[in-house]
Amino acid sequence: MMTLLALAGCTRHYQAEGVVLRSAPETREVVVSHAPIPGYMDAMAMPFTVRDSALLKDVAAGDRVRFDLAVSATASVIDRLEIVSAPRVDVALQRTPAVSKLVPLGEPFPDFSLLDQHGKPFALSQLKGQVVLVTFIYTRCPLPDYCPLLMANFARIKKEFAPSLGHGVALVTITFDPQYDTGEVLSRYGAPYGSEERGSQEGGSDDGGWHLLTGSTEQVRHVTELFGIEFYPDEGMITHTMLTTVIAPDGKLFAALEGKNYSIGQLADIVRAAQQQKPLP
Repeated sequence: MMTLLALAGCTRHYQAEGVVLRSAPETREVVVSHAPIPGYMDAMAMPFTVRDSALLKDVAAGDRVRFDLAVSATASVIDRLEIVSAPRVDVALQRTPAVSKLVPLGEPFPDFSLLDQHGKPFALSQLKGQVVLVTFIYTRCPLPDYCPLLMANFARIKKEFAPSLGHGVALVTITFDPQYDTGEVLSRYGAPYGSEERGSQEGGSDDGGWHLLTGSTEQVRHVTELFGIEFYPDEGMITHTMLTTVIAPDGKLFAALEGKNYSIGQLADIVRAAQQQKPLP
């Protein structure tokens, strides 16, 4: 269970240990299946950002590590990490990522069907002729600079493109955790970000233009494969790659932004560029 931060500028420090699932010094990220962190979160597999890429020197999948995690209201970072022992288990046998079937840029994106936050059937083809932004989250994600950041980014895009939201620009957020994230859970989770706000009389759509989607485990896995997303279920919790995808009005994959190191201005510029594409007849 995550401890709420009382003050916006307050930074809390936690000590943790676990087994490394993946190490990526080039992006300063490490995925760790960690033990419970008292006062912060339960045991789960989670991607973390390290303060310095040098912390990941010689760190490999299967290493047992101890680390210090600093968490503020807006960010989290590992500022110390040490290898406790060499690999003792074959972590590849414990978790199997989704197998990517990533659609190449510039190619038509296949249709898929899920359920929206109101329990209504949703198909990507319903948004034909619009610029569609797609990302993936799960509501139990505890780190402020992961799933909550992606939701906040979409909230800002929603405001930026409010006049055309729902009939020119659409937002799609898909859960990795359909067994927990029902439509009702997604609706409650998205409400503070403005996902339930309706369009205005002069512009916007009746449904607000932001679709939070769930479905069966098989359906969700199929969709993640189309987007080239990797995710690792771990005792009800999930670690995953971060991707914000833009589909042009002609139905083709226009852009795919990996990670979280992009500005809202950059994402808005991509949406405007995608709007210049002609929709399919």
